[in-house]
Amino acid sequence: MSARIRNNVRVVGAVDGPVVMLAHGFGCDQTLWRSVTDLLAPNFSIVLFDHVGSGASDPSAWDADKYAPLDAYVDDIVDIVRELDLRDVTFVGHSVASMMGVLAVQAAPELFGKLFLLTPSPRYIDDGDYRGGFSREDIDELLESLDSNYLGWSASMAPIVVNAPDRPDLENLWTASYCRTDPECARVFARTTFLSDNRADLAGVALPTMIVDCARDSLAPPQVGRYVHEHITGSTLRTLDASGHCPHVTQPEQTAEAIATFVRSS
Repeated sequence: MSARIRNNVRVVGAVDGPVVMLAHGFGCDQTLWRSVTDLLAPNFSIVLFDHVGSGASDPSAWDADKYAPLDAYVDDIVDIVRELDLRDVTFVGHSVASMMGVLAVQAAPELFGKLFLLTPSPRYIDDGDYRGGFSREDIDELLESLDSNYLGWSASMAPIVVNAPDRPDLENLWTASYCRTDPECARVFARTTFLSDNRADLAGVALPTMIVDCARDSLAPPQVGRYVHEHITGSTLRTLDASGHCPHVTQPEQTAEAIATFVRSS
């Protein structure tokens, strides 16, 4: 199956501009990049796609066993870039997609030029001195809640993920995106996301890397962004004066400016 079809790939923006690939996280699809895409499109070639099991990806491509680890998502990313015959791509990954980017740039370093990690977390669960923000019990309760009441879970999580109480339209946007995901796919993707541990993979990143986190983010608190920065040699860390886990939704101007500045930097 063509990667374009499998992952609902769209390429928009400036045909000859620097290539920026935008990858969404758990519970999302490419529509949540809309505002950032509009800001970047005049000067950049933007590659948008949906992970298999999310958004408008091809349902026939879904396989629960295949997509239980991050590796299958990484393979899809590399397939898309190769099928589009792209080079020097700046990969922008949100949340769990940031770790997909960490793995993709090591799997196919010849395809990528830079790595931009938006609210990344290499591990959500606390472990010894490492503080991911959650205990194992917290994550087990979160997954159990998702299993028992899929739509209710999305409604209860929206204020935490988006954290924009004065913008209910943005919470609705995230919830609508989440509800476009098949519940069975979401349950697998949730475990892939919240039970993953990619801390050891950070040291293998050799590309210019920028980490952007939010000052008030319950899912990936600032200490997690600092950890990623400290474990990727030569990386840059920028903390936005923003709340929530989705600055590309709540602060698209700041997010787009950070991406554009990074892509243009030498």
